Amino acid sequence: QVQLVESGGGLVQAGGSLRLSCAASGRTFGSRTMGWFRQAPGKEREFVAAIRWSGGSTYYADSVKNRFTISRDNARNSVYLQMNSLKFEDTAKYYCAEGNPVYCSDYGCYSEGSRWDYWGQGTQVTVSS
Repeated sequence: QVQLVESGGGLVQAGGSLRLSCAASGRTFGSRTMGWFRQAPGKEREFVAAIRWSGGSTYYADSVKNRFTISRDNARNSVYLQMNSLKFEDTAKYYCAEGNPVYCSDYGCYSEGSRWDYWGQGTQVTVSS
């Protein structure tokens, strides 16, 4: 059983930066994938970024590519999301997740066929202007 806890959310001005953390308790396997999702009121949950535990390959949604950076610390079973040049449209509740298998490409990770088995409770990110 894996427990995921997000932290680091808050209020930030447009153009600013924020760093989110996700701590995973329990056993972590190199064949699995960690990811970040977000959901704004009235909208569906959308994929943001993902990283492989083994090898560290990263994948991003087009809307955040070149602004956000996902990273991991395998020894601490933690994953991070560095968010730069934040925009108002980035405002959402951000969730971390873990799963296997997860199918990804340079365009992001596909929901069809992928299995995200564990989810955190989320952390709110609000961007003001």
